[in-house]
Amino acid sequence: MFEKLKLTEQHYEEVGEKLTDPAVISDNDQYKNLMKEYKKLTPVVEKYREYAAAQQALDEAKELLDAGGLEKDFKELVQAELEENKEKVETLSEELKILLLPTDPNDDKNVIVEIRGGAGGEEAALFAYSLYRMYSMYAESKGWKTEIVNANETELGGFKEVSFMIEGEGAYSRLKFESGVHRVQRVPETETSGRIHTSTVTVAVLPEAEEVEFQINPADLQIDTFRASGAGGQHINKTESAIRITHIPTGVVVECQDERSQFKNKDKAMKILRSKLYEEKMREENDKIAAQRKSQVGTGDRSERIRTYNFPQGRLTDHRIGLTLYHLEDNLNGNIDEIIDALVTADQAAKLAAQAEE
Repeated sequence: MFEKLKLTEQHYEEVGEKLTDPAVISDNDQYKNLMKEYKKLTPVVEKYREYAAAQQALDEAKELLDAGGLEKDFKELVQAELEENKEKVETLSEELKILLLPTDPNDDKNVIVEIRGGAGGEEAALFAYSLYRMYSMYAESKGWKTEIVNANETELGGFKEVSFMIEGEGAYSRLKFESGVHRVQRVPETETSGRIHTSTVTVAVLPEAEEVEFQINPADLQIDTFRASGAGGQHINKTESAIRITHIPTGVVVECQDERSQFKNKDKAMKILRSKLYEEKMREENDKIAAQRKSQVGTGDRSERIRTYNFPQGRLTDHRIGLTLYHLEDNLNGNIDEIIDALVTADQAAKLAAQAEE
């Protein structure tokens, strides 16, 4: 591992030198790619240098103690330094193992989130809106931009389904574990007898695929236009600006009616289609990976029940990692870092365990 880190540090310095080269600076694409690589390598190299300094201090303390002849007070001081740096080396070594884990190439990408009401009718649609609000508030807290692409609203203000983009650095790395079935247990607003109902909502998080990463043959597309409409006749658009695109080989259908411009709706719909097909391609590739190498947390099974939101008890439970929290209202207001951090940590632990078995 440490030989690899030395080579990484050497490469990091080489990239840093290239970034000062006028020829590189004048080449926007090359400069952008090198800056991205430099930024990615920086935390690894900084941690390695911290480790190397602690290891050197530990070795020097050992040499002094092994040589003997130290005065009592000085010996105690050196011994304390040895213990401190020994602990530091162990901690930094574990942190470096995590930093050296293979990274998901999609982690820095923007995401497209799709939320659909499942079992539970109107109550599921209302909770779909609650989840949309939760992710929107979370995105806002991170300084990310949220934009609705397509929405099918209900009379009571819920969403039968909603698709929206979240643009921001590292959006996919933070939200990729949200795909799956979210279950809610509460007394619905429409319920008069006060009985607790259970409803479900499905969430899908797709990394945004660039056109250069996944190209679509125009001959494979059927593009239809229609008039956009809202719940109860609201937001009726008198022109046919809404777009429906069908990818004929796979049968995947996407719609976009949020913009008044047909061109903008088509552009957004193509982004979603490209991301859906890209995700399917990635899923097929991941299925080929040996079972022991797969993350135990998972990032894409939409049929898996991943989380329960229990309103009577104010409880949120993530079933994949056995995490239970008791500040549900706070979570639904977008404060979900505690959940996401726990999922990221569990994913790292699973990868480290799989690496150790190899």
